[in-house]
Amino acid sequence: MRLFFATILLTTAAFAQGDFYLKDGDRVVFYGDSITDQRLYTTFTESYVLTRFPRMNVSFIHSGWGGDRVSGGGGGPIDVRLQRDLIAFKPTVLTIMLGMNDGRYRAYDPDIFQQYSSGYESIIQTVKGALPGIRITAIQPSPYDDVTRAPMFAGGYNAVLVRYSQFLAELASRENLTLADLNMPVVTALKKAKSIDPALAQKLLPDRVHPGPAGHLLMAEALLKAWHAPAVVSSVEIDGESKKVAATANTKVTELQVDAGLTWTQEDAALPMPIDTTDPMIALALRSSDFVEALDRQPLRITGLSGARYVLRVDGDIAGSFSRQDLAEGVNLAILPSPMVKQALDAHALTIRRNQIHYERWRHLQVPLQEQKLEKLQPALDALDALEVELIAQQRAAAQPRPRRYELSPE
Repeated sequence: MRLFFATILLTTAAFAQGDFYLKDGDRVVFYGDSITDQRLYTTFTESYVLTRFPRMNVSFIHSGWGGDRVSGGGGGPIDVRLQRDLIAFKPTVLTIMLGMNDGRYRAYDPDIFQQYSSGYESIIQTVKGALPGIRITAIQPSPYDDVTRAPMFAGGYNAVLVRYSQFLAELASRENLTLADLNMPVVTALKKAKSIDPALAQKLLPDRVHPGPAGHLLMAEALLKAWHAPAVVSSVEIDGESKKVAATANTKVTELQVDAGLTWTQEDAALPMPIDTTDPMIALALRSSDFVEALDRQPLRITGLSGARYVLRVDGDIAGSFSRQDLAEGVNLAILPSPMVKQALDAHALTIRRNQIHYERWRHLQVPLQEQKLEKLQPALDALDALEVELIAQQRAAAQPRPRRYELSPE
């Protein structure tokens, strides 16, 4: 559980919004097929933004539909899908992930590829024409699992998706789009997971197409990296010998007292990523990737201690037991069972509930009943909109960091 501390601790100001892709006031639409329709990499991404930038006002609409291709699908032809499920929301930011169904689960076919490439280009032009100034992230499609199971045919289906990904890279360059690769990082993690636990690794993509939550966490990491998401939640360095706070970032430390142990109050400006590290699949995904180092660092470093081992409590709850050397090198609070992680998980639960309200409104009322001219339909939709607004307020309130009391005592 050791975390080697950065040689230079950044100041709190450096952890402001900075280079992060999303800005205050953005409205994001996630558009895609059944993998987006699972609403997992998308809700992980939403909750990251909610907890890492709790004072930033960003809204999210999840518009994936199972079976979709660049031509549309079960939700209607592409012109209907784009207008109803994307353009109508007037997003400032759009992500598009299509391709899994477009390749038709067969070896590369140039005619099929032509339909995909021309259809994708048409989507970009339609969206840009309707929403000038929109920022678009083209997502290279997530993988078909040819790692933990034998390919269906020579070369495997994921190689077809990689060729489609190469087209998206060229299109992104031509059209000034942001590019997010959700394929190769997941493939790399799959290979490592297979080397660790072959049976469990198959469950990252249980049906080879649709990832489980742990697989979606890896996809969210790839998208957030493309958006230049910051790695650090907060960081603190305390010199126990001089009884002083040596450095902080994205947090405020007060009321430091040093005796046999240490106590202090810490008020962070963000929360750690809401993930349950006790879940075997999540744990495997973390071991198989650089997720923690890339997106979930909350280092605490304490030097100048005289005892051999110490227990760390946060708001009275035990977060962990550490040697003097562990603490001198730095421990990562983000992966400990702390009140901050519990709070982030509560906020994530509200993200899921809010998203479910939007989904029920859209998929079970608006779309199937829109042609029936029901008198009570619009009031019902308005009521669900109001309920979603209420849940958004709860989400944001739940994500606001709170002052926490820390206690480090000899074991």
